[in-house]
This record gives sequence, structure tokens and C-alpha cells, in this order.
Amino acid sequence: MSGPEPTGMDPAEGGLTGAGPAPGEPAGTGTARALSMEGPGFAVTGLPGLPEVGTGADLAGLIAAAAPTLADGDILVITSKVVSKAEGRVIQADREKAIDAETVRVVAQRGPARIAATRHGLVLAAAGVDASNIAPGTVALLPEDPDASARRIRAGLQRRLGVRVGVLITDTMGRPWRIGQTDQAIGAAGLLPIRDYRGQPDTFGTPMEVTLAAVADELASAADLVKGKVTGMPVAVVRGLARLVTEDDGPGAQALIRPAGEDMFRYGAADVLAARRTVREFTGEPVDLAAVRRSIAAALTAPAPHHSTPVRFAVLASAEARTRLLHDMLAAWIADLRGDGFTEEQIARRVRRGEPLRRAPLIIVPCLLTDAAHTYPDQRRNAAEREMFVVAAGAAVENLLVALAVEDLGSCWVSSTMFCRPVAAAALGLPAGWEPMGAIGVGHAAAPARDRPPRDPDDFLMLL
Repeated sequence: MSGPEPTGMDPAEGGLTGAGPAPGEPAGTGTARALSMEGPGFAVTGLPGLPEVGTGADLAGLIAAAAPTLADGDILVITSKVVSKAEGRVIQADREKAIDAETVRVVAQRGPARIAATRHGLVLAAAGVDASNIAPGTVALLPEDPDASARRIRAGLQRRLGVRVGVLITDTMGRPWRIGQTDQAIGAAGLLPIRDYRGQPDTFGTPMEVTLAAVADELASAADLVKGKVTGMPVAVVRGLARLVTEDDGPGAQALIRPAGEDMFRYGAADVLAARRTVREFTGEPVDLAAVRRSIAAALTAPAPHHSTPVRFAVLASAEARTRLLHDMLAAWIADLRGDGFTEEQIARRVRRGEPLRRAPLIIVPCLLTDAAHTYPDQRRNAAEREMFVVAAGAAVENLLVALAVEDLGSCWVSSTMFCRPVAAAALGLPAGWEPMGAIGVGHAAAPARDRPPRDPDDFLMLL
């Protein structure tokens, strides 16, 4: 934004007054709060005159009555709370239970404070459930479909006033790594929410590669400077940016939500463990070995006895290595089953359990190394010593599986190499002392994992 400093400030309103009146306000009243700029700038003006909004209210009609001089190219920025009120999304409910109902995924939690993802794809505090500026005992939920709400308001204004405007619906959100909140767009109609600068030269002539300006969020924050939180003014008008307003409704604010596959911070501390799921069907997409190395580094942080590192990992990145291991293990398995007296039909059913490893584009074989184990004169303590190392290896494997999930890689742990350790070790050419502890199929999941059945911790503990 550029231009001269604002011409004045109205202490009673707590905002900035500009050179011109608000849309729908007679010239010279001086009561509208606006941030105004000349030249290539724009003006943001709070819209006074709106009544208290209740369920079923016609927001487009109320805004049209309060701002009859809206013009083509204006942009309406509307606080989501009034949209929720009009759409009957203010309910009598316990706030915590309402947050539970609106939460799809807990991203982070510290004490009672929760950062949660909603079914809209938004990630924000308390799943957007709010108890401010509404009657005591009630809570406001976000609109069911903020983009659809923006489209309806835009269409209603066009019917009543014959103007082509943009509409933004906003909500307050915190930001990682920054103190304080700011408004961001959760619904949009009539403007492109993102401006793509990729490929355009910067001031030194270098083509920009990743610059995407979140225009809708920038407008939401600018409008919040004149709307505020305690002023009773939930709507602002942006004038002077008609170039951002489009003929059609556009993609909506959903275009601002980062796809899960591109989200480097998708998993918070509260849900990272639940993100680890057993995946048995994989795509043919290759696995990034750098992601595997990072996951193994996480595995090595697991606790271990005697200041040792009792685990090693054989990474089977080549098809040749995977085929050799799986072929030799299958032959050993079939020989064992025949020795047990199983029929060929029964054997065929049993060996199908190993199919997930055959479908995985990469296999990791975790191996136990007990060279740091202490030796005792009795079998009891020697057995306990080995079990201690096995538990440590299991902790490392769990770390590995969770880290792979954080890397957006699916995995499955199959115990098969433990039943034919000499065969697996020979097939892989493992160093002496490396004991295979199962095998982990790794790849990109071909389909979402099924919902995990809920478990009550009380069924699995004894409180003493």
C-alpha cells in the first residue's frame, strides 16, 4: 500500500478516518473509519448501520440497505460471526463438546488449548468455535460452507444493487512462530484469492519461482484494522482494487488451503502417533531415499541399554535385493508349512499374508545387534538382558514407522524374517551379529487407511 498518511483518527471509534465517506454515508459526517490512500492505493472503510443479526437474517439485504452506494469493483469483507448468526450456527452447547464435534483432527494441544483441523480443511484454535460477541451460554460455529455463503451474499447484492462486487468471509486465526492473531479469509466469491507471481521477473530480472500472494488473506487483515473486535462493526468495504474482482465467483477460499501432501507441518504432537497406520497397498511411485534416511535418524533416537545402539537397518532399494530376499523367504516358509503337514491349498492361503512386502517399492529390514549385552553366569539374567535389547529394537522400529508417516510414507511391519533369520541374513549378505527383526514395506499409500477402531485405555491398564 502506498500514498499519504491517513488524514485523522477518531478516538471514539478507535480507527482511522480517511478523506472520503464510507459507502452509503453522507459526505462530511466524519464518522466512518477508513484507511485511505491516493494514487495506486485503496481505501478500507468500516460499514456502520448494520443491526444485530439473528437467525434467518438476509445479510445481503442488510448490507445493501446500509451501503446503497456500493459500486462495481468494491470488495465486501465480512466477519464470519455474523454469517454464522444468520445461518443459525449459534447454538446452546458446552464449548468443549462443540469443539469436539467440529474437530476432524487435533494438530496440537497444550493443556486445554487445542489447535484443530475442521472439515473445511481449516487449521485454527478451538476448531473455530467462539463464545465472544454472542449471548452467554451459546457458542458460534463456523459457517457450514463459507465459500457458498460468500456466493449467496454476492448474488444477493447483485440482485438488489446491480453491482459486481467481491465478497470475503473472514475469521481470526493465530500463526505458527508469531505472537498475536490476524483475520484470514475462510470464504470468497468474486475474486481470485491467490495472485501467482511465478515466472515473472523480480526487480533484478530474475524469474520468481515460488511466490504466491495470498491476496484474500491480505485483504482480510487490512479490513480487520477498521472492523476490530469490540466495535460492533462486522463489515468493511475495500474500494480501489477493482482489478481483483472477477466476473465469475472463482475458486473460493478453499484454494488457499494447502494440500495435505504439501504440508510440511501436517502432524502436531497430539496426533503424530495416530498418523502411523499399517498400509498394505502401495502405488508405484518411488520412495525418496532422503526421507528414509531422515526416518532412520529418528529411529536411532529411541532409548537403548548400556549407551549402545542395538539396531541396524538394511534398506532394500533395488528390485534385485527385494526379489532375492522374498524368494528365499517364501521357499523357507513353504518348506516349514509342508513340514507342518499343511495342504498345498492351505499353504497358498498362508503365504498370501506376505503379499504386502511384494507390493512395496522399498523394504527396510531392521536388525538387532547385541554386541553390547552383558553376560551373566545364569540363564535367567542372560534372557532378561536379551529381552532388554529386543525391547529397545522395538522402540527404534516404532520410531521409524512414525517418522515414515510424518514423511507421508506408508508402511507395514511384517514379522517374516524373524522366522527364517539365517535365510534372510544370507539373502542380504548381512554382517555377522545382525539379527533380522521382521521387514518393513515402505511406499506411498494407494488408498487412505481405514478408520482406527476406538479403544478405551481403561480396558488395557491396571491402576495401582
